[in-house]
Amino acid sequence: MKIYLSGPIMFDDDPVSWREQVKDRFRDHKNIELLDPLRRDFRDDEILSTNEIVKFDLQDVEDADIVLVNYTKPSVGTSMEVREAYTKGKFIIGFTNLPKEKWSPWMIYHCTRIVEGLDKALNYIEEHWKNV
Repeated sequence: MKIYLSGPIMFDDDPVSWREQVKDRFRDHKNIELLDPLRRDFRDDEILSTNEIVKFDLQDVEDADIVLVNYTKPSVGTSMEVREAYTKGKFIIGFTNLPKEKWSPWMIYHCTRIVEGLDKALNYIEEHWKNV
C-alpha cells in the first residue's frame, strides 16, 4: 500500500517533522510505501523546477492508495492535491489541530475522513488497513 504525504511545504516553518513521525510509525510495516514529496530536492532552482515539482507530486497522488493530508494550515498545493486525489477516487485522510468550526467546507467535502491530530490519523490507518 502506498501513502502520499500531502501537506504545506512552501511558507511552512517545519514541513519535515510530521513526515518523519509518519516514517517512524510505519518503519516496521513492510507493506507500506510512503511517498514523501520532500524526497526530491529542487532547492537549486524552485522557480524553474515548478513544472517538475507539480508533475512529480501529481504522479505520487496517482500512485497512492491513501493520501494523508496535513490540514493544520491553508495551503494551495495541498488543496490542489486533495482535489486531484478526490477526482481519482482516492481514500483521503486529513488531520488537523484546527477547531471544527474553522474547517473548510471544501476540505470536509473532499476528504474521506478528517481527524484531530496526526496520531489519530495514523491509528485510523492501522485500524482500517490491518493487513499493513
